[in-house]
Amino acid sequence: MSSVQQTQYPHPAPDRLPDRLRRALADIVGTDALLTDPADCWAYGYDNSRRQGQPGAVVFVHDAEQVRQLVRLCANEQLPVTARGLGTGTTGATVPERGGLVIAFERMNRLLEIDGANRLARVEPGLTNQRLQQALAAQGFFWPPDPTSAAVCTIGGNLAYNSAGPRAVKYGTPRENTLGLTAVTGTGELIRTGVNTTKGVVGYDLTRLLIGSEGTLGLIVGATLKLTPLTEDRRTLAATYRDIHAAATAVAAIMAQPVTPCALEFMDAAAIEMVREFSDLGLAPETGAMLMIEVDGPADCVDKSAAAVSAAARVPGLLELRTAADPADVAALWKTRKALSPALRHVAPKKINEDVVVPVSHMATFIDGLDQLSRRTGIRIVNFGHAGNGNIHVNLLVDPDDADELRRAQECLNAVFDLVVRLGGTLSGEHGVGLEKRDFVSRELDPAALRLMHAIKRQFDPAGILNPNKGLPQPCPPALSPSPDFQPPTSNA
Repeated sequence: MSSVQQTQYPHPAPDRLPDRLRRALADIVGTDALLTDPADCWAYGYDNSRRQGQPGAVVFVHDAEQVRQLVRLCANEQLPVTARGLGTGTTGATVPERGGLVIAFERMNRLLEIDGANRLARVEPGLTNQRLQQALAAQGFFWPPDPTSAAVCTIGGNLAYNSAGPRAVKYGTPRENTLGLTAVTGTGELIRTGVNTTKGVVGYDLTRLLIGSEGTLGLIVGATLKLTPLTEDRRTLAATYRDIHAAATAVAAIMAQPVTPCALEFMDAAAIEMVREFSDLGLAPETGAMLMIEVDGPADCVDKSAAAVSAAARVPGLLELRTAADPADVAALWKTRKALSPALRHVAPKKINEDVVVPVSHMATFIDGLDQLSRRTGIRIVNFGHAGNGNIHVNLLVDPDDADELRRAQECLNAVFDLVVRLGGTLSGEHGVGLEKRDFVSRELDPAALRLMHAIKRQFDPAGILNPNKGLPQPCPPALSPSPDFQPPTSNA
């Protein structure tokens, strides 16, 4: 892909809004919270996907009422709306439609309440993950989602993408750790979803529906998060294997025994070679795969838990299994893992980064398939990710200025998605769909499900203004009515 792609839409709007619309926006948020000059707006037209869309205006909101008024105005004017946190997404989900409105939530960033007795926190969407975690830690809690970009990504963005991180293997994703939301629908209505308790089945689960919807159904203006007490102690293990098959066998064994690690990360041979270029982990030359394993729990139990996980990790093909000796050793291991993606950008600044998921039992088959694709297409592929739930970050290192290499990369990516679906996986684990994967979604979802999703979109957003053209491919044609003599298949269940 090119370094900057201009998103194409069916009916692009002019880059500048009419004066009456600019005045109406200023009346809602104030002139000091409004950008309309194209040069000022440019920085709010892209995310980490390197796609670009020029917004007609950017507004900085401070409260839910401003968001409600803005969306109502845009619905009346048929003006597209894109919500934005801090732009760390990689799929183009926050790239605005040309001439549309960007609602920036970076100033709506308060931590409203920490309720330790009920193990919940109330937050605004612009609060960063790191600031939340720091405040919670002071009171003995944490919120499990921990994306690599935690220092700069927002809670609203975490919810919009259902972004998780390493701890998801034990503690779950934002969907499992959010009690309720406040959101503005495409009609400008404020809705409250969910409960303040860990149990509740009244009505449909709109909270889980909105989480991961990338701002296409509603704009999240507040969240009630479920908190988890900090654990007393943890152990960090590093295991190296001769090949990916041995590592995958170890992952399956680890996940089949009673102690669930709080993190189970892996790097393949190509990723390990990349690591050698910027960090010395002292790995044997024959290392073909590495697992980083973290176990947490009560102080008097954590050694026993670590021993159980270590026993499961000792499979044929194991080269070395060691426990990090001290906090500095632990920090060095995690620094290496979290620096891997940025390091890849130094090697290939315009790499194609996908986060697919396959069943844990098929991880080795998938990595083998990627190796075959790499040899067939001549595209270098580096893989790492969250082994405990099969969430693999597939990195295609390409030079987008090389037309032939770009063509081969697209051929390779197409085959990667086919392989994922064939193995019973999903095209996105935590990066979302946005624009990058939108046209591949129909490979995973059947036409009936897609029609239902488009109908849900119309119910929440009848004017179609909320982040249009993201997440879902174009609507499928209506299903044909069955013929009068149609007989459904019988079940043997």
